[in-house]
Amino acid sequence: MCGITGLWLGRNSDGDKLRDTITRMTDALLHRGPDGGDVWCDSDAGLALGQRRLAIIDLSDAGKQPMHSADGRYVMVYNGEVYNAEDLRAKLAGENIAWRGHSDSEVILECMARWGVRDTVKRLIGMFAIALWDKKTGKLTLVRDRLGIKPLYWSRFDGNIAFASELKGLIGGNVISREVNRTALDAYLRFGYVPSGHSIYAHAKMLQPGHILEIADEGHASEFAYWSVEDAVLSGQNHHWSGDDQSAIDALEDLLRDAVERRMIADVPLGAFLSGGIDSSTIVALMQSISDQPVKTYSIGFDHDAYNEAAFAGEVAKHLGTDHTELYVTAQDALDLVPRLSEIYDEPFFDSSSIPTSLISTLTRKEVTVALSGDGGDETFGGYNRYLWARQISNVAKNIPFGSSLVSKGLTALSPGQWDALIGLLPGKRGTTALGDKIYKVAPLLSIRDDLDRYQVLLSLWDPDVLMADRPGKAHKKFRVPGEKFCRNRNLDYVSSMQVMDTMMYMVDDVLTKVDRASMASSLEVRVPLIDHRVIEFGWRMPTHLKLDGAVGKVALRKILYKYVPRELIDRPKTGFGVPLAEWLRGPLKEWVGDLLARDALYSDLGLNRAEIDKRFNEHVSGRRNWSHQLWAIAMLSDWQRRWLS
Repeated sequence: MCGITGLWLGRNSDGDKLRDTITRMTDALLHRGPDGGDVWCDSDAGLALGQRRLAIIDLSDAGKQPMHSADGRYVMVYNGEVYNAEDLRAKLAGENIAWRGHSDSEVILECMARWGVRDTVKRLIGMFAIALWDKKTGKLTLVRDRLGIKPLYWSRFDGNIAFASELKGLIGGNVISREVNRTALDAYLRFGYVPSGHSIYAHAKMLQPGHILEIADEGHASEFAYWSVEDAVLSGQNHHWSGDDQSAIDALEDLLRDAVERRMIADVPLGAFLSGGIDSSTIVALMQSISDQPVKTYSIGFDHDAYNEAAFAGEVAKHLGTDHTELYVTAQDALDLVPRLSEIYDEPFFDSSSIPTSLISTLTRKEVTVALSGDGGDETFGGYNRYLWARQISNVAKNIPFGSSLVSKGLTALSPGQWDALIGLLPGKRGTTALGDKIYKVAPLLSIRDDLDRYQVLLSLWDPDVLMADRPGKAHKKFRVPGEKFCRNRNLDYVSSMQVMDTMMYMVDDVLTKVDRASMASSLEVRVPLIDHRVIEFGWRMPTHLKLDGAVGKVALRKILYKYVPRELIDRPKTGFGVPLAEWLRGPLKEWVGDLLARDALYSDLGLNRAEIDKRFNEHVSGRRNWSHQLWAIAMLSDWQRRWLS
């Protein structure tokens, strides 16, 4: 695992400037690779590559980068891990290569030198962001793994081309302007993160998952996909599992076992995150069944029953016999981290579960360098509660005989407080239930006739047309979720459509971004077996009822896990990995967030509507409504602006 950078200034560039700039870019990524770093410059070509190394496989100098191919033609920097490197090495046995070490980096480079980039990446199993310089043709090639587990930003600004694992690498070299990308800002306000294909800056982009970018000597850039979720879905439909349910479950278990076992290979200490939920418990159960010694597992707990899963994780760990460590953190421990989030996430990023993710990464890194995680199971195997909510709302809207729009208006005739008071009068109800707030959030969804439009609104935090003060009443073209057009054209069922769109955007740009930045801030490598592309592809071959059956999600994963863990330890309501954000914004974070929302630059420079934000802040603080997610998104935007644009 590493941080990589590159800079292309053009032929016959100033060698000192080239080296100085690439060094500053690379130094900005020290946290991603504290075990060493180096740069390589070719002033004649005007190109430089840099890398910070977190040594995982082959700890010797033979694994150092930038790395040159045996024939001297190619130079590569690479971030990630490829888990079938030894299989690929065996395929090169007849090439008489004088191997310098046993790193996966060297295997990838020599495969590319012989098979080419496109053929090689299609054979790779793993997570990776790769940059390859061809000295002979003067071509720079950038590659991102199929599901977007590892990040790679690139820019073309002021006649120069640059790339880095994180935006702070580009900023550290001062190779991009700080001009804000308004499309990305709109998308952030709507979803709480910036989607791949964009960045918050106008002159930088995140390379899309499963894509290759080729840049020729004259600066011409060509981007194309070598793998896509849509193709995986189509292949799954065309090669639907033909056996019975049990054979599908057995095949999935075999595949998951292989994915886990491959990710347990490391030359450094290894462990796993364990929340006690289905996904992480399945991964740990398979790890322990493979390992001949107790697997190190890590959990984090809060002194808040609604957000504490540590007890469940402890029971699972005890049953499996892992070497378990749990850390209970106070609210103050979590709150102390909050001001650091804008440094860790150098783009606006709203997901408050980044707080526990950062805390557990710090805890885990004290003992191990690599940790396996259960991320990715919800998207592939139908685990999100919102899949049930969206389907239920759709059914209600379609079955209202006299017009769902009228019902929507009727539900908002009473205020949330009046609804709570009314519901509180019902037998068996004590005081407020906060159902009034939920009614107000569901009501607008009933008036939307199109299911996919309704789902996008369900996921949305703000409507940028309402929030942007400089365009009241003007309709702007909205960012559309990747995969929407595909789902419409293929007439996928509603749940499958939601899974496709979540896999293509939410999983990549929220879940995986959260995990990558939080873990790498502590120099911890996190591996995600459930996002092995083979698992994703197999998931789309499986019968729908083995994913979501009625109100039960992850059916196949549950049946696998029941072989290792008693179902009474597993079958409980899904709680998620969150924090009591609504309470914090009314209590210990009220002043901090209030100061961020009051910053004049938020409104003068970014054009937000102060009155709309003030209104929701007052409603939230008073307890009349729960606007915690919406307000947190603006607070994170403001803190990012303070840190990176000031």
